[in-house]
Amino acid sequence: MNIARVALDLPLHRLFDYLIDGLGPAEPGLRIRVPFGRSEKIGIIVSLPGHSDLAPEQLKPALEILADTPPLPPDFFQLCEFASSYYQAALGEVLLQALPPGLKKASPAKRRNTKAKAAGKGVEPGPPRLTAEQERVLAAVNHSSGYAPFLLHGVTGSGKTEVYLRLITAALERGQQALLLVPEINLTPQLEARIRQRFPSVPTAILHSELAEAAREREWKAAFLGQARIIVGTRLAIFTPLPELGLIVVDEEHDASYKQQDGMRYSARDLAIYRASLGKLPIVLGSATPSLESWAHAQTGRYTLLSLEERAVSAARLPAIHLVDTRRMALSEGVSPALQDAIRKRLEAKEQSLIFLNRRGYAPVLGCTACGWVSRCQRCAANMVVHLKDQRLRCHHCGFELRIPRACPTCGNQDIHPFGRGTQRLEAWLTETFPTARILRVDRDSAKSKKQWEALLQQIHDGSGAERVDILVGTQMLAKGHDFPRLTLVGAVGADAALFAADWRAPERLFAQLMQVAGRAGRAELPGEVIIQTEYPEHPLYAALRAHDYPSYAATLLTERRQAGFPPYTFQAMLRAEAPQMADAIDFLKAAVALILPENHPEVLLYDPVPMRLSRLWSLERAQLLVESASRPSLQAFLATWREGLETIKSPSRLRWHLEVDPLEF
Repeated sequence: MNIARVALDLPLHRLFDYLIDGLGPAEPGLRIRVPFGRSEKIGIIVSLPGHSDLAPEQLKPALEILADTPPLPPDFFQLCEFASSYYQAALGEVLLQALPPGLKKASPAKRRNTKAKAAGKGVEPGPPRLTAEQERVLAAVNHSSGYAPFLLHGVTGSGKTEVYLRLITAALERGQQALLLVPEINLTPQLEARIRQRFPSVPTAILHSELAEAAREREWKAAFLGQARIIVGTRLAIFTPLPELGLIVVDEEHDASYKQQDGMRYSARDLAIYRASLGKLPIVLGSATPSLESWAHAQTGRYTLLSLEERAVSAARLPAIHLVDTRRMALSEGVSPALQDAIRKRLEAKEQSLIFLNRRGYAPVLGCTACGWVSRCQRCAANMVVHLKDQRLRCHHCGFELRIPRACPTCGNQDIHPFGRGTQRLEAWLTETFPTARILRVDRDSAKSKKQWEALLQQIHDGSGAERVDILVGTQMLAKGHDFPRLTLVGAVGADAALFAADWRAPERLFAQLMQVAGRAGRAELPGEVIIQTEYPEHPLYAALRAHDYPSYAATLLTERRQAGFPPYTFQAMLRAEAPQMADAIDFLKAAVALILPENHPEVLLYDPVPMRLSRLWSLERAQLLVESASRPSLQAFLATWREGLETIKSPSRLRWHLEVDPLEF
């Protein structure tokens, strides 16, 4: 009797035994098709035990062993087992979510043969000349041996991407694969183009969630089989098995997009560090504004700090940053006279301007001054945003939509107004104020797909004559990773809102956001200028921005966090519950607290259950419970025991709960 122990994509912390007699050769790491209930599932063989704890008559026979790909390697299992243990997720969920969707289907569609694609055709262009700083960075990484974590802190425009490409070149020359992680899909087109130019004959795989199912499977297989030598991907790419991996690069390592916010809530950046240690290879975390966790590791010597303090283009200089005090100033749709004058000067010089407002739509809310009605979402504890062009009210959390009413739904008053402003309203005002300028809005409403995004980028870069883009209006989509040679002015509108947000991470994010968007100006020979409108010009954040001094502001924030007992000086997990009624969610969390005897876990602190800031989403009420410890091992040991108890709590059928380790949102 031959038995296979199988992991299935289920939220159950257990494996399943099946009979595999007569199905041919079996190995751990092969996919297997098995019956489960009244359906069939694709699983992964984890082991081939000599016996099962179940009686032979209780074991079901498997249906098919799928050997169309080689077995998944041991280091893949090690990575997934670590992720399962650390993030308190079922091993089957971790293993199967790492596969492309097409390989998890019991009845897959016909697939084309896997064939690695070269990055492009043509003659490889000569790489640019390196600066002395870049040379030092490359020497440090290339002369390292074994596991070597580096934090590359480079100011915007300092040539971090060129460093990545040179490191990839060195890995290829050693006969190794290179994995380059990017935080968002909209950063891949520009990197793809750079890689196509630099490595025209090197097979490259691109991995992200917007790929069609067949394309994603094809790219994944090319990487897994070793045909692709360069792999560029978003967070999901960290799990891709790579037989000859020799280098990992994490670009914009501070970006919150590396944290998965549903399913298994993992950090791709942190798993990249573990994967590098597992494979005994170098990893480079790059950013102009590193996360405070990474910066703290660099200060203690856990990571090696490498710096690029000058821009790579010899004639380029960091932009001058000016603060405009708007406390006693008349603004036109939120734009100060100083910013208006600066835009006019750029129009006269035929240079580009970028007006940054991190709020899409026309206005954040529609309201009635007569009775106080506001456009609240029926399913969420949030306002519905005015999208005037579409004549719709839209919730940016759940997607619920309504037509804009002609009168107040409560009192019938026809004099209802949009309050606040978003990118669409700013675009309309700029069009009216500068009628001869070509204005382009870039946000998630104008760039809903990769193709739309690529078309917008092409227009920004190559537009001339009537197609020339004079003024960009954009959200954080434009804040990082882009190089626009004609862009010499950045104006930031409405930045103050994040200074006093309830989220204690908000200042760190605001500083990174403003530093990144400021870095879009003056990246070539033309000098750049940044104008930030604020009612708090004396705030330390803005002082550090003016000086382009990330280290001093990071030191300030780390001191505050040490005093407050926040990460990275403590370790956290969050238990969240959602149900149709808030009382049920709170009761579940109270029952979770009752499972614990405080004297058994003196190093772990449990806070009281509270509603989440967005207390209702998709018609479900949401509550949370924070768990904290000064010791990561103590927290992990507690969570493993606690999770087993949580699974025994009886709760309403529609209540759902999950544990999140190292939460970013509160």
